[in-house]
Amino acid sequence: MMKIKQCLLISFCLFSAAHLKGQDKAAGAYKEQYRPQVHFSPAKKWMNDPNGMVFYKGVYHLFFQYYPNATIWGPMHWGHAESADMIHWKQMPIALYPDSIGYIFSGSAVVDEHNTSGFGKNGKIPLVAIFCQHDPVGEKAGKDNFQTQSIAYSLDEGQTWTKYPGNPVLKNPGIKDFRDPKVMWYAPGNKWVMTLATKDRITFYSSPNLKDWTKESEFGADKGGHGGVWECPDLFPLQLDGKTHWVLLVSNNPGGPNGGSGTQYFIGDFDGKKFTTASTDTKWIDYGPDDYAGVTWANTGNRKVFLGWMSNWTYATQVPTEKWRNAMTVPRELALKQIDGSIFLTSAPVKELAQITLKPLNVAAKGNVNTPAYSSLPAQYILKFKVHNINDYSIALSNEAGEKLIIGYDKSKNRYYIDRTKPGKTDFNTQFAGTFFARRISSGPSSDIELIVDASSVELFADRGLSVMTGVFFPNKPYDHLQFQNDKGVIIKDVEILPLKSIW
Repeated sequence: MMKIKQCLLISFCLFSAAHLKGQDKAAGAYKEQYRPQVHFSPAKKWMNDPNGMVFYKGVYHLFFQYYPNATIWGPMHWGHAESADMIHWKQMPIALYPDSIGYIFSGSAVVDEHNTSGFGKNGKIPLVAIFCQHDPVGEKAGKDNFQTQSIAYSLDEGQTWTKYPGNPVLKNPGIKDFRDPKVMWYAPGNKWVMTLATKDRITFYSSPNLKDWTKESEFGADKGGHGGVWECPDLFPLQLDGKTHWVLLVSNNPGGPNGGSGTQYFIGDFDGKKFTTASTDTKWIDYGPDDYAGVTWANTGNRKVFLGWMSNWTYATQVPTEKWRNAMTVPRELALKQIDGSIFLTSAPVKELAQITLKPLNVAAKGNVNTPAYSSLPAQYILKFKVHNINDYSIALSNEAGEKLIIGYDKSKNRYYIDRTKPGKTDFNTQFAGTFFARRISSGPSSDIELIVDASSVELFADRGLSVMTGVFFPNKPYDHLQFQNDKGVIIKDVEILPLKSIW
């Protein structure tokens, strides 16, 4: 028995070392066509939902749904990356592997500061991961309880993980879609609260120790969008004018605001057992086609930072990348703002992004002052400008091949849009090409716009993050030309183009 254990240990260490060496080698070649230069993407193979996001001892941990054997979805693992600033990332060895209970689906991680779980030893504070396990055998057999919740712990600051021998800690009562636990410490009740996606609603559970869970309540059967199954929830408080409001994120697939997948949010109250909201509107954290399954980092104090998966399940397995598939959005700081009596969630790129910002381009604009054009643009940059006397306007990103992506505003319908009908490659999926819309929430006569442009993505933050859109694209040649178009008295001012250094 002892020899067998030693052999298993040696094999695991060899695999981990070989895997990490391969990742380092691949990371040195982050220059493939379409490879994001300011967004996290895996060195190789498939990635989807961000998982287990936790900040501890100066390190931001990002775990993610990962299949190391192909560029399409497969048996899920937890990949792992670390960062000191949420901008520069180092991919680490795989954190969690499938086992006899099932694949490792989405979940969260917490710092068990008071050692409620009992996993801490010799004064070491445990990090505890809580994740869904998906049993493919049970699913194939037609069972309805093939998804359960399990836990694992780390005593070396997230480098290695030990699965709890009593898994699963939350068994399935008979709900096919029973997954994606997001856990937080609820101090007023001295307990852990789990926010769990359960088919077409959210179910809240509580626990004193992360091992024993009690159902508290349900939310959402008659609220929000229900175009598809609910997934990847998150619950957290935010302050507005000295008052605490609770925000509940819920991803929906399909049923997003522009088709395919999307993430809605609710603002209300939470008393440790029930979440309630008076809002009847369906609101989306990002109206673009390519922001899904996003959640926030744990253990960041009052600061709430969101990260989403920059893709859409409609075509995620078909996009024309070869060595890897999919990336994450830039990290975004969340806040609340009240507009005409309603409270909205705002998103803004984190301040840490300034670390990779270079001096503004000193490029003379061609064309007249109201319709400037710029050429020889860098591969990745931030575009900022202000719009006065707001009316119809657009910005076209294009290349010599005539491929273009258009971002603009339609005054008659009061909405922003991303037009990717002719962005380059679109034939991999019939639903990829199209025009996507976001309501303009602000009603003022002027607007401020920030675009983050990368090799294959654009993120639009309008009116200080009240309206947000994310879209990916795949031109045959990089977009190196930018052209404004506007009329009816629109004035474009304070145009600034900030090149960005590659994070790789």
